[in-house]
Amino acid sequence: MMVNMKTMLGIALAMGIAGHLQAQQRTAASGAQRPNIVLIYADDLGYGDVSCNGATKVRTPNIDRLAGQGIRFTNGHASSATCTPSRYSLLTGQYAWRKKGTGIAPGNASLIIDTAMNTLPRMLQRAGYATGAVGKWHLGIGDEKGPDWNGELRPGPLEIGFSYCWIMPATADRVPCVYVENSRVANLDPNDPIRVSYTAPVGNEPTGKKNPELLVMKSSNGHNNAIVNGIGRIGFMQGGAAALWKDDRIAATLTGKATDFIINHKNTPFFLYFATHDIHVPRVPGKEFEGKSGLGVRGDAILQLDWTVGQIMHTLDSLHIADNTVFIFTSDNGPVVDDGYQDQAVELLNGHTPSGKFRGGKYSNFDAGTRVPFVVRWPGNMKRGVSNALVSQVDFLGTFAALTGQTLQHEDAPDSFDMLPAFTGKDKKGRASVIEHAGALAIIHGNWKYIEPGNGARYDHSVNIELGNDPAPQLYDIAGDPAEKKNVAAQHPEVVKALAAELQALKDAGRSR
Repeated sequence: MMVNMKTMLGIALAMGIAGHLQAQQRTAASGAQRPNIVLIYADDLGYGDVSCNGATKVRTPNIDRLAGQGIRFTNGHASSATCTPSRYSLLTGQYAWRKKGTGIAPGNASLIIDTAMNTLPRMLQRAGYATGAVGKWHLGIGDEKGPDWNGELRPGPLEIGFSYCWIMPATADRVPCVYVENSRVANLDPNDPIRVSYTAPVGNEPTGKKNPELLVMKSSNGHNNAIVNGIGRIGFMQGGAAALWKDDRIAATLTGKATDFIINHKNTPFFLYFATHDIHVPRVPGKEFEGKSGLGVRGDAILQLDWTVGQIMHTLDSLHIADNTVFIFTSDNGPVVDDGYQDQAVELLNGHTPSGKFRGGKYSNFDAGTRVPFVVRWPGNMKRGVSNALVSQVDFLGTFAALTGQTLQHEDAPDSFDMLPAFTGKDKKGRASVIEHAGALAIIHGNWKYIEPGNGARYDHSVNIELGNDPAPQLYDIAGDPAEKKNVAAQHPEVVKALAAELQALKDAGRSR
């Protein structure tokens, strides 16, 4: 564990510059290859929720098969411990904590991504790709006045580089419970307009708080406003009856739209961003998965998610395009078991450990907040196996820009590096450092993890998760202590000083390179 702390910051910055140069110097041959790109972005799936990462109480054979055909990363990270900021970082190549207004978005938020930014889909669109977004969005939609659910929903995914979208505007636990296709609510009857409020009830619709007898799934914390399909939601809604989704068919609907996009674009390079609803609350798996896991609806939702992965793999195989497709499977943040509904997910865990050997979960500064399942497959172009390289979802933009021969301007993707050598197994180290974002900021550099002091709560009893906030600095040797049980800040003040300086320098610079 002996390191030269005086040179740590310089090495980190030098590696960042080198990564940027690699992105600019990638050969034209790689750019000409233009493989398809499929990114399945699961929701609230923990590192320990898949059997290829050690889960024994639930089996994920399709995800395991994907991992066996590619690289399974044991040190792969979302940029944040919650959904909206992770999605923002993935699509923009910029850490979300650099921009105000990128916290968990309400269901009626305006689009939080600047339409002038060079996003991941826009960059690939310029490289000749068809670009599709299917599934959970939760990045806001509409202008500063907010979304017009009965009219054109612009700006939205199409204005940041997607050529097609079929999305859930926010999450399934927030209204409106409808799909949006391109720029309009799908299947909306103009004679039954939608009204949405996040401040007060609209119309005379019953609510979960006033009419709990109408609920088929009781609330454990919040989620007691509008009732849709017998489930209480966050926010109030009236109208749009013909456009409402059916919760037990969300996975089937989204998977169908994703496979349709692949089939419709099989003869041209395409990028599919497929953000699943599973395994976020409310968990209402389809009848074919109900009761099959033995772990309750959360376990059943994991089986349904694994089915989704299998369906996309089968589609690529049947079209004979799997070998020319980069397939990524990962999650937006770590796990949460009880996140607002009494669905017996806690009672039926049966020894299952969603975070694996790591500490914390969703919302947490500890590693389980951002260390997530992370698999990359590109047949014939990578070394199969397991990698401990430090990789982050924020690097997708820089990596695929390099792969497709696209030049990034100085202001583009300020925190995104070309990680293609790591993603293909040629580089076993990956990033020099990465910043994790929850209630505070943390930085991982080598075997060390430093969490900056914070005054937030140490524990969230509503979700039963350690948040990792502490008014004193925290330092962990995550190689020898992956569960972050022993804070060694007092024993290594020089490491604390160096990592605090590196974190501050990255914050002050406004970019990582």
